[in-house]
Amino acid sequence: MNIQQLLHEYNQGYRDFSEIRLHSINLESASLSGVNLSRADLSSANLSSADLSRANLSQANLSDADLRDTDLSGANLSETNLIGTDLRAASLVGVDLTKADLRAADFEGADLRGANLAGVQLSGANFCNADLTGAHIDPSALEGVEAKGANLSQLRTCTVTLSNGVSARWVSWGKH
Repeated sequence: MNIQQLLHEYNQGYRDFSEIRLHSINLESASLSGVNLSRADLSSANLSSADLSRANLSQANLSDADLRDTDLSGANLSETNLIGTDLRAASLVGVDLTKADLRAADFEGADLRGANLAGVQLSGANFCNADLTGAHIDPSALEGVEAKGANLSQLRTCTVTLSNGVSARWVSWGKH
């Protein structure tokens, strides 16, 4: 499928493009709100300034993709490969990044308010000047993360003991 076909089908109301292969595709500034791209290959794609709000990108491959200034608010990025992805100044408000691989991803200046980063891999990630207010993250994931100038106000580490005796810990930024 090429870009024109994808955009035509999307504009006709079709939203399920799961498992599609779009390696290195250029969808800069595309409007794809609510699209289903779960398990899609979007590695090295240019999605800068695109509208992917409320999109399902779970288990997708977005490694080395350009998502600068992209609106991903409310999107599902659980278990997504975002290794080396450029997310500078992206809107990730309320996004689900559970178990995503964010190693070496660049979130400089990104808005991650209320994001769920439980179980993520963050080694080498850059969160400089990012807003993580109200975000949830496992504290062990913070090792090797650059966060100079990030909004980490009201940092809290929480521990809960589950019914099976296992302790779960997370960090939460923002008001509670």
